[in-house]
This record gives sequence, structure tokens and C-alpha cells, in this order.
Amino acid sequence: MTYPQQGGVAPAAQPAPARPAVPPQAGPPAPDSPSRRAPAPARRTAWAEGTDRVRAAATTEPGRLRIMGALLALLVVAFGALASWQMADRSAAADDVLNNSQPLSSDAADIYRSLADANTAASSGFLAGSRETSATRDRYEKDIRTAAAKLVKAAANAEPDSPSTRTIAELNKLLPEYKGLIERARANNRQGYPLGGAYLRYANDKMQQRMLPAAKDLYTKENQRLRADYADATPYPWAAIGLGVVAVGALLWAQRRQYRRTNRVLNQGLVAATAASAVVLLWLVAGHSVARAELNSSYDHGVRSLDVLHDARIASLNARGNENLTLVSRGAQTKELPDGSQVDLYDYDFERQMGSLTSGLSKAADLADDEAGARPVEAATASMKEWKDRHKVAREADEAGNFQDALDKVIGGKESKPTGECFDQVDASLYRALTQEQKEFRQSAGNGLDAMTGLPVGAAVLAVMAAAGALLGIGRRLSEYR
Repeated sequence: MTYPQQGGVAPAAQPAPARPAVPPQAGPPAPDSPSRRAPAPARRTAWAEGTDRVRAAATTEPGRLRIMGALLALLVVAFGALASWQMADRSAAADDVLNNSQPLSSDAADIYRSLADANTAASSGFLAGSRETSATRDRYEKDIRTAAAKLVKAAANAEPDSPSTRTIAELNKLLPEYKGLIERARANNRQGYPLGGAYLRYANDKMQQRMLPAAKDLYTKENQRLRADYADATPYPWAAIGLGVVAVGALLWAQRRQYRRTNRVLNQGLVAATAASAVVLLWLVAGHSVARAELNSSYDHGVRSLDVLHDARIASLNARGNENLTLVSRGAQTKELPDGSQVDLYDYDFERQMGSLTSGLSKAADLADDEAGARPVEAATASMKEWKDRHKVAREADEAGNFQDALDKVIGGKESKPTGECFDQVDASLYRALTQEQKEFRQSAGNGLDAMTGLPVGAAVLAVMAAAGALLGIGRRLSEYR
């Protein structure tokens, strides 16, 4: 090895050999790196957050007062709304009883009565023949017009596609057919043709078998509608009454709580709220109790009597029609009894209808609750008894072969006391009784409706005032914490 000489130039330094690059090894991240952060918690629901806030507020007296005020206001408003709704529903049903369903029920009874009376007048005119009076003819025409007008009114008030509508349509179809048969019977009878009697019997069969049953069905349906309206109008509003008791109790409890915490006897807002709620509750109970009593009275002393009197009047009309047809048929129509004997069909039906009339007048007398209602029923009963006696004499004459004498005793003649007079007296007495009972019904039902007048609106207004009073009362207490 040779060394450089002194003063010579040193050789250049040689670079160290480079080391191979070693890739950095992955290690744990720093504590504050993003990958080390905890995942964000899920957002809570609004209900849960609200519940927490309410729970937190309930731990302080101001928070409890706010919750109490909100609950009291809500409770009072709910009471007023429920009372208003229930009484509005009952008031509407009572109005239907007075102004809708009961008048329609009476109209349905008038349809039946007009049809039955027209049939009676037609048979009376047929028996009179050339002696038919203008009064008999006018009575028949008036009954037909009345039935037609009542059917139009019933159709206007019936619900579309209801059973009543179909019944009314059927009667509107049958009425002109019946009238046409009567006119044919009259025309043939005036010319002395026996065919007139056949037409009259055919018209009577159409009336008895199709028209009167349809009219009776309409009357029954309208009575059911009337009873349904009574069922909607009379039940106590127990839900509103119960909620009202809870509302008044809650207001009293709130005042007692304030007194125990502050030793202040009265809180004007809460006192006003309690008074308003108590007024609504008392008005609700008293008003509906009076309305219920009056409506029940209108049913017991009005509707029930009207139903019995309508049935009695219809029975008298049917009896008179059968009495006339007994002479028209002259025994051509018979009925076999269970014992095998044969009796005149129309006379048999006459006796059956007179039995219904007797029973109906007895029931009407029991239901009459004053002299004004009892007198016409007593008069009708006396006339009915006289009618039976005269009818018996007329039947004896007819069975003895004295047709003209029997005819005079039925429709009237020289120096005779016809059964027609008794029938007219029975019909007039029953009309007076119906007028009196209708008056009593309208008075009682009107009183029942008046007892509920203003209650739905009054309950709502007082409830709003009570809610405002509760909030003001609680707000006054809250102001002491500010």
C-alpha cells in the first residue's frame, strides 16, 4: 500500500453504498386521528325529546304549573265540545220528531183513512144509485184528492230508493186504476147493468188486498222512523256528563293545590273556569232532563193515543165499507167458518172490524188523560153502540128478503134511522179526539225541543271561557316566578 506524499493531492472520497429502502410498517393510528373517533349517536325522535323536556320541566314548580294549565284547558274544551256535539245531535232528533217524522206518520195515516173513506163513499153512492147525493160524490172526490196530495208530500220527504219510496210509487200507480174501476161501476150502475156491481167488487178487492195493505205498510214504516227519532232524542248524554264531572273535579283539585301551596283561598281565573264548567254541567243535566220528560210525555200522551185513534178510525171506515158491500154483493161472496157453516164474507168482515173499533175505543178511553180528550171518545163509543143496534135490524130485514128496507136502514130513506148517521158521528168524534191529542203532542214535543234550545252553542262558548279562565289563573301564578 502506498501513501500519498506530503504536499500531494489527496484522492476524492468515495460515496458509501446506498441501503435498500425499507417500506414503513403500518402501526396503530394516533389517538386523535379520525379513525379513532366514536360513531355519532343516532338522533332521538321528537316524541322522546319532548318527553324528556316535559319530565325535566315537571321537576320545577313553573313547569308543573304550565303542564297543569295545558291539561285543564284541554279537559274543559273537550268537555264543551262533547257536550255541544251530543246535545246538537239530540236537538236535531227532537226537531225531527216535532216537524218531520210525526207529521209524516200522521200523513201516512191520512192516506190510509182517505183511501178507506173513498172506498166507503163509492159503495154508498153505488147503493144510492140515482138517489146518490152530491155530498157523497164530493166526499169521494175529496178523499181521492187528499190521498193523491199526501202521496206527493210523502214522496218528497222519503229517502230515494227506500222501502217507503217503493210503497208510495205503487200507491201512485194503483190509485188511478182504482178510480177508473169506480167510474166504470158508476156508469154501468146508472144504466141498470149488473156488471156495475162486479166492477165495484173488483175495485173493492184492489183497495182491500193491495192499496190499503200498502198504505198500512207505509204507516208502519213512518211509525218506525218516528220511534227511531225518539230513541235518538231521549237518551242521556252520559259521556258528556261524565267528562264534565271530571273537568269540574280537576279544577277543584287545582284550586285546592294552589291553596295548600300559597295559602291563598281564591284564584280568580280558576274560580271563573270552575263556575263556567259547572254551569255547563248543570245546564246539560237539567236541560236534557226537562227535554226528556217532555218528549216522553209527548209519546205517552200524544203518539200512543194518536196511534190508537188512527187505528180505531180506520176500523170504523173498513166496517162501513163492508156494511155497504154486504148489500151490494147480496150474498154472492161467502166465507166458510171452522164449523163448516157459510156466512156472508162482507158481514163477517164487518163484525171483525167492529171488534177492532170496540177495542180501540176502549184503549183510547184509558189513554185519555183529561176531559177534553175523553169526551169525544165517549161520544164515539155511544155512537158505535147505536150503530151496532141499527146494523142488526138492517141485517134482519135483508135476511128476511126485504132488501129495500135493509137498504133504507143502511144508507137512509123515508122515516128511517140509517146506520150511516152513526158512522158519521163515530168518524166526527174520532176526528175531534185526534185533533185534541195532536195538540197535546205538539205542545209537549215543542217544550222538549225548547228545553234544548241554545244548549249546544252555550256549552261551546262557556267551555272556551272556562279554558281561558284556567289559563289566566295558572298564568297569574306563573308570573310570581319571574
